[in-house]
Amino acid sequence: MPQPDPTYAPADLTPATWGRRILALVVDWVTCLAVVEGLVAVGLLAGNPNGLGTLGLFVLESAFFTALAGGSFGKLVARVRVVRQDDPSRPVSLLRAVLRSALVALLVPPLLTFDGRGLHDLAAGTRTVRV
Repeated sequence: MPQPDPTYAPADLTPATWGRRILALVVDWVTCLAVVEGLVAVGLLAGNPNGLGTLGLFVLESAFFTALAGGSFGKLVARVRVVRQDDPSRPVSLLRAVLRSALVALLVPPLLTFDGRGLHDLAAGTRTVRV
């Protein structure tokens, strides 16, 4: 079992503001859209019907980088990190990150909050904090 990393979580676990969260989401979406449209332009993808390619890449990118670095590309840019609720010093597992990202893709869970956490965070056992 991996040992906790005391440098992983910020010392002050202040919840991320809605402004930072929205900025992170916009950065992630625009980045994923650019990558998918670039793949369409060079012929590696036939198209991006209804943005499903962008949505799929968003879920994968968000889950992978959350498990690897504590947040998606957009979250890292917005200085936000996703940490485990039960032990913020340990990284979020890939399974929890996939669950969280899939729920974010449904659009409603991030908007509904309880105790400063979205339903996606409640389901994944995570919380989103400011770095």
